[in-house]
Amino acid sequence: MLDKYPKKVRLVFKNFPLSSIHPFAYAAATAALAADAQGKFWEFHNTLFAKQSALNNATIQQIAKELKLDMDKFNSAMKDPSIQRVIARDIEEGEEAGIESIPIIFINGKLPTQGSLQGIEDLIEAELKKEKKK
Repeated sequence: MLDKYPKKVRLVFKNFPLSSIHPFAYAAATAALAADAQGKFWEFHNTLFAKQSALNNATIQQIAKELKLDMDKFNSAMKDPSIQRVIARDIEEGEEAGIESIPIIFINGKLPTQGSLQGIEDLIEAELKKEKKK
């Protein structure tokens, strides 16, 4: 969708770590944001997702090394209160929106009626048409 609508659609990623399901979910969210400080959010996020069944603190450190992050900066960012505040705010927004499972997609605050790619595209098209009428 980002390629199809490059000037009209943007992706906003929000953290909603479900620690009740995965004990390292919060650490993973923190690590992805720490990697973002070095421009490696998506690479880190995607690698975390691929390795989620074996996720622990050692795996998080290993991924950071594989991505050639500056480990001193990474480990410092892992303790950065501003990152903790971002995650706390994202969790609060998710709870207010009634989120119970992830991943989930909202388009202008609306859930697609169909979870398929076509359902997402249909809602984007409808929102873009509304925007044109304004």
